[in-house]
Amino acid sequence: YLERRFNKKVRLFELLFATFIQKLSTFFCVFYYYYCCMFFSFFFFQMLWLPIVIYVPALAFNQVTGINVHIITPAVCIVCIFYTCVGGLKAVVWTDVVQTLIMFAAMILVMVKGTIDIGGLGVVWNRNYDSGRIEAPNFSPDPTVRHSILTLLVGGFFWWLQVNAVNQNMIQRYLTLPNMHLARIALAIFVVGAITFLSVCGYCGLLIFATYYDCDPLTTKHQAKDQLLPLLVMDTLKGLPGLPGLFVAGVFSAALSSLSTGLNSMAAVLLEDFCKIFLKSRMNARRTNIFLKTVVVVLGAICVALVFVVEKLGAVLQMSMSLSGMSNGPSLGLFSMGLFLPWVNSKGAFIGGIGGLGFMTWITLGTQAAIAAGDISFETKPLTVDGCKYDFGTASLMSAVVNSTVPLHKGLSYLWYTLLGAVVSMLIGLVASFLTTPINPASIDRMLVSPVIRRFLPKKQNLQDVDSSLLKEYKIRMECL
Repeated sequence: YLERRFNKKVRLFELLFATFIQKLSTFFCVFYYYYCCMFFSFFFFQMLWLPIVIYVPALAFNQVTGINVHIITPAVCIVCIFYTCVGGLKAVVWTDVVQTLIMFAAMILVMVKGTIDIGGLGVVWNRNYDSGRIEAPNFSPDPTVRHSILTLLVGGFFWWLQVNAVNQNMIQRYLTLPNMHLARIALAIFVVGAITFLSVCGYCGLLIFATYYDCDPLTTKHQAKDQLLPLLVMDTLKGLPGLPGLFVAGVFSAALSSLSTGLNSMAAVLLEDFCKIFLKSRMNARRTNIFLKTVVVVLGAICVALVFVVEKLGAVLQMSMSLSGMSNGPSLGLFSMGLFLPWVNSKGAFIGGIGGLGFMTWITLGTQAAIAAGDISFETKPLTVDGCKYDFGTASLMSAVVNSTVPLHKGLSYLWYTLLGAVVSMLIGLVASFLTTPINPASIDRMLVSPVIRRFLPKKQNLQDVDSSLLKEYKIRMECL
């Protein structure tokens, strides 16, 4: 879309900051203008994310079975590579369906059995309410409040809009459907499923606290943060043969779904945004098929090898993932410029994308620096170890201190980042377009503009009446079509 609406540079720039910056986060790249640098950077940091997808559920499997993580990850990756290569995108989508059902079944099983074991919903509610973990809705308009109603509804809406509207992994799922009507139905089902699954996950968090309310396993260093749910599973389902295995199957279903989608989308991006642009000769269907399968196998093998790197990253990885939000807003803003601002030209879109990315980088890095310096911290809820029945070393609990003098841009809730980045990118892009040569709305391809805006566009002028510079740009756009 971006190539047809603007040009190839804008398309490749969006590919850079929507993927490379999102995965790079804590690193910097100056010479990204050249295509090869962009694509090598994109794949390097995309390959940093995919091993995480394998490694995290492998920890759960290790907790349940005791099998070494480095034995688990190759086996899982081989299975995923096999069905992604053999079945392609269709296999990815259908396995996602089966894996989603298994994932839901596993989570609901843990939720129901754990609730029964501790005495019912009333116990879960009371223990969380008494400890302050269930709070009344916060209607404060203050944008620095982390999770107010306004922040969740408005900021969260635009975050989910970016994820579902301009994300490669989601778009390729829509494209597997034969028409727009079925795509809308699929999106509606996804919305219901996402709300349900997030609600189940939230309840499991309440259940974990209610189960260990008087003996916190983090304070006693009995378990790490990423192993609390597996701990609950083993304590809840250990007397029921096979059921811990169902939970592990659910966790791996989520991992395989993300891994197969990631491998498939990376292969597609490499083919469409690299090979078809830089290769002089076109590949036939057979060569394309072989190329895609080879890419999936090679990338999958690299994922297995990089698991050894991922497990050593620790806090750096956590910071990298938290900083990935700096690219979401500019990415959404770039597509929004094309859809809703018909005057924006390719220069304006490019400058707007860079400006939005730079602004969000300043916001995000400033916030992370303030957190690292202790200027921003988040108050924790009370924990106790009075009911522990096992020996443990003493551990001190740190009380959070919030500095009220932190500037607004550093204390801004992370849920506002997407909206803020999109608005800044669109404003800069619009101003830059008018300072150069804005596009005549009458000359634009109406199918590249949102139907909401399309009805207000003037009818196309006769080409002889169009300014020569606009005529040249119009002809270039027609050649792209």
